[in-house]
Amino acid sequence: MSGIFAVAPDWDRLSPILIEAIGQTLLMVIITMAIAGLLGFIVGVVLFTSRPGGILAHKVVNNVLNVVVNFVRPIPFIILLTFVAPLTLLTVGTTIGTSAVIFPMSIAATFATARIVEQNLVTVDSGVIEAARAMGASPLRIIATVLIPEALGPLILGYTFIFIGVVDMSALAGYIGGGGLGAFAIQYGYQRFMYEVTLVAVALIVVLVQTVQYLGNYLARKALRR
Repeated sequence: MSGIFAVAPDWDRLSPILIEAIGQTLLMVIITMAIAGLLGFIVGVVLFTSRPGGILAHKVVNNVLNVVVNFVRPIPFIILLTFVAPLTLLTVGTTIGTSAVIFPMSIAATFATARIVEQNLVTVDSGVIEAARAMGASPLRIIATVLIPEALGPLILGYTFIFIGVVDMSALAGYIGGGGLGAFAIQYGYQRFMYEVTLVAVALIVVLVQTVQYLGNYLARKALRR
């Protein structure tokens, strides 16, 4: 193992770069989760409510959304980065940097979130929904007072899963100069044969993921016990 640590990292020089990488990762993840969390939730709710027999049943809308979601979701993120590059340039004004990687991350996370939201809403007892409809509740009221509260626990776990996926995507940001812990591990660890640097970056990512996973599990348990 001694050969792996042949080059000792200069932490006095690397520490500021590491702190900047942490900030870049958090920025990418937080902004992506904010955008995809909202848009994905809306798309997921529409997917569920527009299905046949749904409270807002609409075959055309449901079919179109299903096609779009099924088209985007299977695309590996590294390929999606290049596939949407012209749209990224048109929207963000650049295809390089942190802002540029947030755009495709938001696209990928939005459609992944939409499918998870839809799948969790499917678990809601249809009898509860029918009871609310029979009482004259509007579709918006059913969504706000029946669907979301009934599926809250699973939705929290679903969003936790998406968060972890977004962290994984952020690790690929270095391919388009987006920075972050993934880029730090590759550029200053792997490429310079400083394995300790890679270990530190991996450890920080694991801590971030485990913290969010613990918080998600805790909130989901609280929601399920209501």
